[in-house]
Amino acid sequence: MRANGTFTVKAFVPAELTPEPAVPTGLPVGVATMEKHFEGEVAGRSATLFTAAFDQAVGVGTYVAMESFEGSLHGRSGAFNFVHSATTTGTDRTAEFFTVVPASGTGDLTGITGAGGIAVDADGTHRIWFDYEIG
Repeated sequence: MRANGTFTVKAFVPAELTPEPAVPTGLPVGVATMEKHFEGEVAGRSATLFTAAFDQAVGVGTYVAMESFEGSLHGRSGAFNFVHSATTTGTDRTAEFFTVVPASGTGDLTGITGAGGIAVDADGTHRIWFDYEIG
C-alpha cells in the first residue's frame, strides 16, 4: 500500500558534536535533532536524528536521518523507525535512500516493512510517502 502525506519541521536543534580526531573537509559536518508533524494518510509526529555534510550557502551536500515515527498510516496506529538520505548539488536530489527499519513496528504497525520517499515542491511543501506492507 502507499500512504501519502505532508510534513512540517516543528523544531531543528543543532547539537555541539565534533568528531575526534577532527578531520577537516571541504564541507562542514553537523548533527541536529528534529521534530516533525505529519498530515494526510501519514499522520503523527517523529523525533529525528539528523546528520549532514552540507554548505548552506550553495545548497550542496548529503544528509542521513533516522526517524522514530508515532502516529498512523491509513488509520493504522503505532510507531516505527525509518531511515533516509539524499545528496543535492543545489537544484536536485540524487542518491536517495529510504527504508522502514525491520522489526521496529508497534501496535497496528507491528510487522511493517517497506520503503518510501520525500520530495520538496517548488512552494516549499514537504511531501512523504510510504510503500509498505504489514506482515
